[in-house]
Amino acid sequence: MDVTIKQIGAGEQEQVLICCREVTEEVQEIAFFVRSRQGRLSGVRDEKQYEIPVSELYYIESVDGQTFLYTKAQVYESSYRIYELESQLRAKHFLRVSKSTLLNLMKIRSIQPALNGRFTAVLHSGEKVIISRTYVKALKAALKGE
Repeated sequence: MDVTIKQIGAGEQEQVLICCREVTEEVQEIAFFVRSRQGRLSGVRDEKQYEIPVSELYYIESVDGQTFLYTKAQVYESSYRIYELESQLRAKHFLRVSKSTLLNLMKIRSIQPALNGRFTAVLHSGEKVIISRTYVKALKAALKGE
C-alpha cells in the first residue's frame, strides 16, 4: 500500500482519501484511526474558553470535583465529569487508568512497573501518570488491540 501526503493551502479543506480495490479489515482500521483523532473538547483557561483538539490531549484528571484537560503545555478546566468524558472518548484511544484519570494511549512513550502492582506511563511530554492496578489488565488489552 502506497502512502501519499500532499500539502494544501490554508484555505483548503483537509481530508483523508483512501483508494482501495476492496474495503478490507486493514482499510477499516485505518479509517477508524483517522476518525478517532477528530473532535474537540471545550476548556477554560485564564477565564477564556478554548476548543482543544482531542488529539492534543495527553490526559484528563478529576481533582476535588473539578475536571482538568492536560495538553503538552497547558491545563484547561472542563465542565464535564470524568465519566461523561470517558464515554465520549472511548473510541478516541482514551482509557481510564484510575478512578480520577483518563489517559490518551497515543501519547504514551513507555510504561514501567511501579509499586504494589501499579504501573507508570511516561508520556511524550515527559509527564508520568500512575496506572492503578485495577486498570492494568484493561490497559494491557487496549495496547494489544483487544
